[in-house]
Amino acid sequence: MPDSAKPVGVGEDSRVQRALEQFSSLLVPGETLESYPVQRRIFALSHRRYLVGATSGRFIGVRRHMFGGFEVEDVRWQDIKEIHIRVGILGADLTMVALATPDLAVAGQIRRVFFEGLRKEQAEAVYRICQAQEQSWREKRRIRELEELRARSGGIQLGSSPTGAPAAASDGAADRLQQAKEMFDKGLISDSEYESLKARIVSSL
Repeated sequence: MPDSAKPVGVGEDSRVQRALEQFSSLLVPGETLESYPVQRRIFALSHRRYLVGATSGRFIGVRRHMFGGFEVEDVRWQDIKEIHIRVGILGADLTMVALATPDLAVAGQIRRVFFEGLRKEQAEAVYRICQAQEQSWREKRRIRELEELRARSGGIQLGSSPTGAPAAASDGAADRLQQAKEMFDKGLISDSEYESLKARIVSSL
C-alpha cells in the first residue's frame, strides 16, 4: 500500500496524474483509493495505459481508449471469489474471478477480470489487498451458507401432510445430506460441522 503520509499519485507523470483524476471521479462519497498499479508502457502500444485500483469498497479497473474515453470494470469485495497474480520480467498480470450473483451465495455464475503488464510492486500491493478481502468474504459466505443449511435442515416438518398423504421425508433428507456433503467437499464446513449436520438430518427422519 502507498505511504500514508504521501498523497496518491505524487511523483507520477502528468498523464498518470490525469488518469488518477479520472479514477477519483468514479469513487462514491466516503470511498477512498488505497492502492493502484499502472500498466507499463510496453504493454500499451494500441491503447492508453490501464489503471487498476483497490478502494475501501471494491476493485476498479479502468481501460482507457487510444482516442479518448474509457471503460470501467469493478468488483465489490463481497463478490470476489479468487485472485491470482503472475509476476514476469516486464510486468505483472492480475486475474480476478468474481461472483456474478447479487448476494453472498457461493453457487452461481462467475466472471473473470484480467489486467496484464502492470507495474510489479504496485500490482503486488493491490494483490495483497484483494487477497485479504477474498479471505474475509469467503469466511462470511461460509458462515451464511452454513446458517442457511442449518435453518433448512431444522425447519422442515416431517410426517403426514394435512390431507393425510405421507410427506416426502426421505427425499428431502437426501437433498440436505447431499448439500452438506458438497459444502464439506468445498471446504466450507469442517469435518465436525459436517458430522453434526449429518446427524441432525438423519435423526429427523
